[in-house]
Amino acid sequence: MINITETAKTYLTNSAVKNDKPYVAFSVKGGGCAGFQYDWSFADEVSDEYHEFELNENKKLLVDKTAELFILGSTIDYVEELGGSYISIKNPNSTSSCGCGESFGA
Repeated sequence: MINITETAKTYLTNSAVKNDKPYVAFSVKGGGCAGFQYDWSFADEVSDEYHEFELNENKKLLVDKTAELFILGSTIDYVEELGGSYISIKNPNSTSSCGCGESFGA
């Protein structure tokens, strides 16, 4: 379905711990300069609108079931470069994207 690199798992786990939340939530919403925008948040509980992916034994990534249609086959990675660090989503379903990588067209 989706792949999460070890560096992304570590980053997301640390972010959840830092924000004292058990879950990191990922969804797609309309907007951004390319049509759809990736949306990250934290959650205290799971609803049936999400699929769970284990980050470690205590933290999980929740992926909105509707978003899965747009991100099927994607790889979520955490990249550290000289100019900064960021979450990178390599989305094979994307037909276009903006320069910052936070929005895409499908």
